Amino acid sequence: MFSPVVTDFWRATFSGEELLPRGATFTVAVNAELSEDRRVMVLRTDDGTVKAVLTPALADAVGLSQLRPQSEAQLRQALGEAGVALYAADNLFYFSRDALDRLLGEAAHPGVRQLSEADAALFAQFQASAPEQDRDDAYVELDHWAVFGAFAQDRMVAVASMYPWGGARIADLGVLTLPALRRRGHARALVRALCKHAAEQGYEPQYRCQLDNHASLAVAKAVGLTHFGTWEVVSPDSPVD
Repeated sequence: MFSPVVTDFWRATFSGEELLPRGATFTVAVNAELSEDRRVMVLRTDDGTVKAVLTPALADAVGLSQLRPQSEAQLRQALGEAGVALYAADNLFYFSRDALDRLLGEAAHPGVRQLSEADAALFAQFQASAPEQDRDDAYVELDHWAVFGAFAQDRMVAVASMYPWGGARIADLGVLTLPALRRRGHARALVRALCKHAAEQGYEPQYRCQLDNHASLAVAKAVGLTHFGTWEVVSPDSPVD
């Protein structure tokens, strides 16, 4: 269903020199190249598989070689006993290959256009009108790799931006709509336009949101994205190896 760009990226991310165990639906990899802020990660995909990856130091700290966990529950218990917590999971969405082909054939939306530095004043005005927490959650910036805005009666009502992600041909996006102007189709049109642009540049669009962000989940569904799985990384409050 998904592009090899997506599946190969996640396969490589959860690879390692040592796999414990070699199960069909649950694997644990030990990888010395993980960064400190991703020293343990868990990926649960919609096909029913669960993959985990840890640094060697963290694997030693939780006694992975002795434990040889046979389930996700056993691994999580070991992490918890070592004081290691995982950050709240992100949903991962991508376009299926068929859906992306349809998107590439779609006509431009008249109320959406790409932004540039010439729109700095409009963008600043938009940001000032948006709640601070919404701005933090969306992470939409004018200097990102690609930025699009949606307009209603010459007013900027929604903005979405993208940046290359994970060293792969994947572009991660964020979208922010002014609260009073939600549920009017602005986010859907905006995200589809931005994703089409990314696909035309040879990138796979990636949409992430937390499990309880119902507004973002509704946008993903409206846009035509398909749920791929959930992704967790180590919490910043967890002890360092």
